[in-house]
Amino acid sequence: MKVLVVGASGTIGQAVVKELSPRHEVIQASRSSATHPVDITQPGSIAALFKKVGPVDAVVAAVGDIHFGPLTEMTGEQFRLGLNSKLMGQVELVLQGQKYLNDGGSFTLTSGIAVDAFIRQIVNASAVNRALEGFAMGAAIELGRGQRINVVSPTVLTESLPVYGPYFIGFESVPAARVALAYARSVDGAGTGEVFRVW
Repeated sequence: MKVLVVGASGTIGQAVVKELSPRHEVIQASRSSATHPVDITQPGSIAALFKKVGPVDAVVAAVGDIHFGPLTEMTGEQFRLGLNSKLMGQVELVLQGQKYLNDGGSFTLTSGIAVDAFIRQIVNASAVNRALEGFAMGAAIELGRGQRINVVSPTVLTESLPVYGPYFIGFESVPAARVALAYARSVDGAGTGEVFRVW
């Protein structure tokens, strides 16, 4: 299959590319890519990416920024970081990508453990991740031509503990390679409307 991985330069993205590459043709896109640059906060950038890449069998979105910080100090602008990037960026990939996704193809989005865990200072992630999972549930029954959509929800990555560890005290981390298996399950599997939690 021809698989487009958006966010391929990130920790999860790199692991997904490594997992899928032995079986599929993987196209790597990211903000820093010289070959396939994309800014998911800009619909025009997403449109240019799909126009360049053409029809694909799967789109993996391992991408999106969120704001970390206490609710009592948060501004609307800070909260909109997650809405404009992680939420609408991934939603836009589906809205535009459905025209380029082949029959029976799949979308795989990324949420996170903030959906179910009570963790301080990640209210932005909690709201965005719940919205992403709700979007996927609704989209699963409306996508045409046998197209599928799933979400991977990982806990904190072992590789990311130096940066994000203080937010996840007491949580068991998982290596990116293990998280990548959930993306493979979505891409190579048959399910739709599912959330694959890797905790």
